[in-house]
Parts: sequence; structure tokens; C-alpha cells
Amino acid sequence: MPNSELDRAALGERLKEAREYLELSQDEVAKKIGLPRTAISLIESGQRRVDAIELQKLAELYQRPVSYFTGEVVSAQLPDDVEHLARAAKKLSQRDRQELSRFAEFLNSRAATRGKNV
Repeated sequence: MPNSELDRAALGERLKEAREYLELSQDEVAKKIGLPRTAISLIESGQRRVDAIELQKLAELYQRPVSYFTGEVVSAQLPDDVEHLARAAKKLSQRDRQELSRFAEFLNSRAATRGKNV
């Protein structure tokens, strides 16, 4: 299998995993980005190329950077659980994000205090 076909298959697999992680159906994704459901199926199976605009729409919908899907190595890769928290926090209001930040500071200070008392 030529490299371009392998790359397309890997891209399709990453897109499928991201869709399933968010518990979205192919039909829901297709409607949200304006493609037929069959196009989503073909993209995920590596049988159809995805253009840059489609990939950007999918990345936005899946709340991941385009580089995640293309397999680019990003030097400051966050652990999966931290990325999950960031995606969840992104959906919160500004006020709720500030409260979440204060809670994180509290947890950090509590952990520091525990470390001193050990």
C-alpha cells in the first residue's frame, strides 16, 4: 500500500476515534459539517480524501488541533486526561472557568501543604 494510502487510513482512523470518543454518529457529524453521511464513512475508512476545509471543520467539531489528526508531532503534547479537562473547560462560561482555576490553585496548595507535613 503506498504511503499516501497509509496516511489517509491513519487520518481516517484518528477521525473515527475522535468521533466515537464524543459519542457522535456519522450522521450527526455529516449534518454539522455539511457533508453526506457516506462521505464521513469513506473518510474514516481511508477511501476518500479530506480537504483542508473539511479537516478544519472536523477538528473544531472534535475539539482537537488539526495536527492531532495529521499525525504531526507537537513538542508540548499534554497528557490525554489534561487535554480532556481543557476541552471540557472550554465549554464553560468565563466565570465558571475562573472558579475552576481557583479550585485548581486550591488543589495545588493542598498538595504542597501535604508534601511539607509528610
